[in-house]
Amino acid sequence: MNTNRPTLLADARLIDPASGRDGRGSVLVRDGVIADVAWGAPAPPEGATVVDCGGQVLTPGLVDMRAFTGEPGAEHRETLKTASEAAAAGGVTTLVCMPDTNPVIDDPAIVDFVLRRARDTAVVDIHPAAAITKGLAGRKMTEFGLLSEAGAVAFTDGTHGVASSQVMRRALTYARDFGVLLMPHLEDADLVGDGVMNEGETASRLGLAGIPREAETVLLERDLRLVRLTGARYHAAMVSCADAVALMRQAKEAGLPVTCGVSINSLTLNENDIGDYRTFLKLSPPLRSEDDRQAVIDGLADGVIDVIVSDHNPQDVETKRLPFAESADGAIGLETLLSAALRLVHDGRLSLARLIGALSGRPAEILRLSAGRLAAGAPADLVLFDPDEPYVLDKRDLRSRSKNSPFDEARLQGRVRLTLAAGQIVYDGRGKGRPG
Repeated sequence: MNTNRPTLLADARLIDPASGRDGRGSVLVRDGVIADVAWGAPAPPEGATVVDCGGQVLTPGLVDMRAFTGEPGAEHRETLKTASEAAAAGGVTTLVCMPDTNPVIDDPAIVDFVLRRARDTAVVDIHPAAAITKGLAGRKMTEFGLLSEAGAVAFTDGTHGVASSQVMRRALTYARDFGVLLMPHLEDADLVGDGVMNEGETASRLGLAGIPREAETVLLERDLRLVRLTGARYHAAMVSCADAVALMRQAKEAGLPVTCGVSINSLTLNENDIGDYRTFLKLSPPLRSEDDRQAVIDGLADGVIDVIVSDHNPQDVETKRLPFAESADGAIGLETLLSAALRLVHDGRLSLARLIGALSGRPAEILRLSAGRLAAGAPADLVLFDPDEPYVLDKRDLRSRSKNSPFDEARLQGRVRLTLAAGQIVYDGRGKGRPG
């Protein structure tokens, strides 16, 4: 795309999650930002490059609040470059990378390294989340003020729950004073024990040790009480069961400053999908029962759950091609986030506008980023997609360096056609384009 000429993305179905507006229109892009949003059929400005969207859906690019990358330290699994290319192919224009790296993102110098590396190699915006505790060990707090100044957009211990109530209380107090966001992982390691999947009949039938829902809800209930004590802003990274949704509903009704997310996997898969010990479906939190899946969908539909995340966690064959109980947790998800989420729209469970709000507008708002809006002056981070086109996922087509997709060979519906970041095309799926 010629940066010296304005570009008109014409004749699209526009969905703006900020205003809730949904209708036919066009978006004018100039100098990396949205110059104008016209509802209707405006004449193109003189000298503008016109992209005919053919009535397909044009929305702000997706904002993913939870993605693991291997860089630094495990570049064989994923780099910031390959993660960004996978993101672009999935319509994700902003992602928050987790601190589970080597070294851990618990020092301002590491935050600076990630930001510089992303700026030099990534095709979408990447923002680092810093660790709540040094080395993700759950004992000594990191320097929230310095890490935030360096560019950390939130604080989490990644795949580790914060076991100590005293440490969490102190972290929430500091988070309040520094105005930063905590988004912890809800998993009590002691309650998880040797568990590898959701506790219940399916686990018993497969002969696998179970993880009770209380491993999630005990930490969540503790945290919500500490939020009430401290008044800090708090985002539960992922809820996965009916009890957790009920706790969040009560907290919001009580006026606490809390939000929460849900993994796309918890919304679209359940414990039965593990089938014959499919290790690509060994996840944290584990896939729950169908009743829990329905509860989180209902929680998303009525606004108790705010955002959907990919929980992108690349693992190589050495960590996945093992007996189920010994394999690593995690699945990739950046490229399939939108397609998998559209299942909820096609099933009549969510409106498309509500879905885009959970994938773009709301996460940007929680992170206090300028993304997630179709408005003049907003970044020209945009995704054009056909919500109806069916396809079968072939892991050989994935741009992620790892191929551990829970949707391998699954039938999906909805395909990204074009992704723009700061006005530049970073993925072109209209033909044989590749990100870059």
